[in-house]
Amino acid sequence: MNELKKNYVLKLYVAGNTPNSVRALNTLKNILAQEFKGVYALKVIDVLTNPQLAEEDKILATPTLAKILPPPVRKIIGDLSDRERVLIGLDLLYEELNEEKIEEDT
Repeated sequence: MNELKKNYVLKLYVAGNTPNSVRALNTLKNILAQEFKGVYALKVIDVLTNPQLAEEDKILATPTLAKILPPPVRKIIGDLSDRERVLIGLDLLYEELNEEKIEEDT
């Protein structure tokens, strides 16, 4: 059975080229390349040049990664260096663990 993969819509809010912002972007790109394999759209928003977007989306700290789709919306604050926390926040690790359990049960 060939199941369609989910498409992810992500927004990364950064504040200029600070070390934490650069680290978050690089880490996220690495995770996306390994885990998402092209089924995502990423928008990077610099809150210094677009503060209204951060205000509209209620972003209080940077860097913040927001998963918009699929629901529910989730936000992860920090430089994204904890890969497991990021995968759990994006509902990827939970799904993988669930799929492994289902395979073991069959």
